[in-house]
Amino acid sequence: MRLRGRTKLALLAVLALAVGVLTASAGTATGASAAGTLVPKVGTGGPQTGAFTPWDGTGGDEFAGQEDEDSPDAYSGNIVDRSLSSGGAAVGVSTTTGKKAKSNPKFVSGFEGLNLFQQRYARGGNQFTVEPPDQGMCAGNGYVVEAVNDVLNVFDSSGHSVLPDNTSTNIVSGFPTDVNHAVDLNSFFGYAPAINRSTGVRGPFVTDPSCLYDAATQRFFVVVLTLESTPGGAFTTVNHLDIAVSQTSNPAGSWNIYRTNVTNDGSNIGGGNPGPYLGDYPHIGADANGFYITTNAYPWCCNGFGGAQIYAYSKAQLAAGAANVSMQHLDTTGMVNAPSDAGSTQPGFTVWPAQSPPGSFNADNGGTEYFLSSNAADEATHPAAGTGGNYVSNQIVLWTLTNTASLNSGSPALGLSTKLLPVGTYAIPPKQRQPGSGTPPGLGVPQGHCINDTTTATIAGVGCWRLLFVGQPAHDEVVSRPDSNDTRMQQVFYANGKVWGALDTALNPDGGQQRAGIAWYVVNPNAGKVALSGYLGAAGHDFTYPSLAVLGNGRGIMAFTDTGDSTFPSAAYASIDANAGIGEWNDVPGGEGAAADDGFTSYKSQVGNPPRTRWGDYGAAAVDGNSIWLASEYIAHACDYATWGGRFFGATTGDNKLGTCAASPGAAGTRAAIGNWSTFISKFTP
Repeated sequence: MRLRGRTKLALLAVLALAVGVLTASAGTATGASAAGTLVPKVGTGGPQTGAFTPWDGTGGDEFAGQEDEDSPDAYSGNIVDRSLSSGGAAVGVSTTTGKKAKSNPKFVSGFEGLNLFQQRYARGGNQFTVEPPDQGMCAGNGYVVEAVNDVLNVFDSSGHSVLPDNTSTNIVSGFPTDVNHAVDLNSFFGYAPAINRSTGVRGPFVTDPSCLYDAATQRFFVVVLTLESTPGGAFTTVNHLDIAVSQTSNPAGSWNIYRTNVTNDGSNIGGGNPGPYLGDYPHIGADANGFYITTNAYPWCCNGFGGAQIYAYSKAQLAAGAANVSMQHLDTTGMVNAPSDAGSTQPGFTVWPAQSPPGSFNADNGGTEYFLSSNAADEATHPAAGTGGNYVSNQIVLWTLTNTASLNSGSPALGLSTKLLPVGTYAIPPKQRQPGSGTPPGLGVPQGHCINDTTTATIAGVGCWRLLFVGQPAHDEVVSRPDSNDTRMQQVFYANGKVWGALDTALNPDGGQQRAGIAWYVVNPNAGKVALSGYLGAAGHDFTYPSLAVLGNGRGIMAFTDTGDSTFPSAAYASIDANAGIGEWNDVPGGEGAAADDGFTSYKSQVGNPPRTRWGDYGAAAVDGNSIWLASEYIAHACDYATWGGRFFGATTGDNKLGTCAASPGAAGTRAAIGNWSTFISKFTP
């Protein structure tokens, strides 16, 4: 979930597909503190599907809602490259297109991960259509764990699911349905279904998964944000972080579950943003002693910001399955010495904790964990009002947490400090482009084409739009420009004695049209300065949502999405090195996009005008021995209009659920009726 300008499923304005998912005949915490506390184990869970009533395919809300929000305009200036610069007054040159890689780093293997079909039709179809895919991925001990939005799978290194085949029991619209063994996260954490489609009763809303494998303890960690709701679907404002820790080094087995209530954790910055708060956008890291989760606290009442929150847990106690785990909560409000609309200091915003390869933890000062953040967003500069900034900065923030060994005691005593680091200018990027952006959707963009279609005969009458709506929409949809990220920091790594991070920015590759690109940083924390930094962009392309992982020798890989004038949304990568900086880039073999994004957030008639085509909200990268695994969003499959409509257009073959593009009822589909995202998982050797 991305609350500021990006909330996924925030308000309960609901859309019901009129006929589009009907069955066609198959035969035809308390407030800011630095105090320690004990977090109890609340139970056990794991990747086994819970009880459910199979969905019969008739009616029902298709997605829980989308907040109608404005977002800042893209930066209108010119940003020049300071490739390999040291922070500060480096001499800049015009940004040039990054070169395409040929063979370095070495691609080992890749496979399609979780997709929207699996998200939607797990647990007997008692799930929502959700976009974009928030990706948690981690790897170790021969396994790859991926959690995306509300669904999870466990793969071997070849990409085969190691979870029990649940096809025969996953009855959807009357047929056993193949979701490649995937399990919904409500089941994983022991909750009722996201929605009981027979009664309409809503369960807890589980979102924003992250994943980490800790080689030191040989445990897998999965964290989600859970929002409690009434049976009718209204949020109660109670929300908590759920932490699952595998009981062994096998993630297909049982997991211990811990829960931290974050409802009251935040600061009333400026006096107009009181709690309760939403602990949005949780992300995780670890050092030798601690396991760390950070959130962005937003008041439920207002448009402001309550500061980034840090939760530090004893990693050893979590790994051991202790009945109670030592935890210290820290509020970052007022810790950055830069002006905001509330005074001379800023709160932290998306303070991303570092992960590390095995053997790279910092033992100094009783154990040290690092974090990075940026400060171009309103959350940093205008936390009281929630709006009003210019979304441009030339600083990032290094956060240092010391005495982490104290987490293993009964009285944690952590020290948290910050340092502003000068860097080259970064600014909020423009939206991405994809082939056909701004033109009417053709037959290869079936949902968009359907909304505009008034002539095709269907089982609901003439005009495909009848399959998606009760009332007739305007027939003026166009192929969208997918949303770029804002300027928040993305995945952070501590390796080779450096802190590594990247974020999204506006760029002007080759002095041409402004595009979305990436700014990257290698920070020397001992010296308190940026050792290397630069940009990655390419003329005719947009690069968004970077994630990175780095080996202990300082060689790493950055993953991101590549879209462009002639490039469908694709999984891409580039090498990154402690000495050479960023290397050549390319699309991941097998991760090349096959079609345009055709998700429901692309269309005015689905989510309001203007629509915001959701993309992101984050990818993932993980070290596994001498290899690095990457996970990125892409559009995996093309689907023509006739196949998308199938039996609903009068055909006698295809699925009995609209828009899955499956060959027959119950077969694995390549998409869902109102969305087509997928994820790609790849392995490289730097």
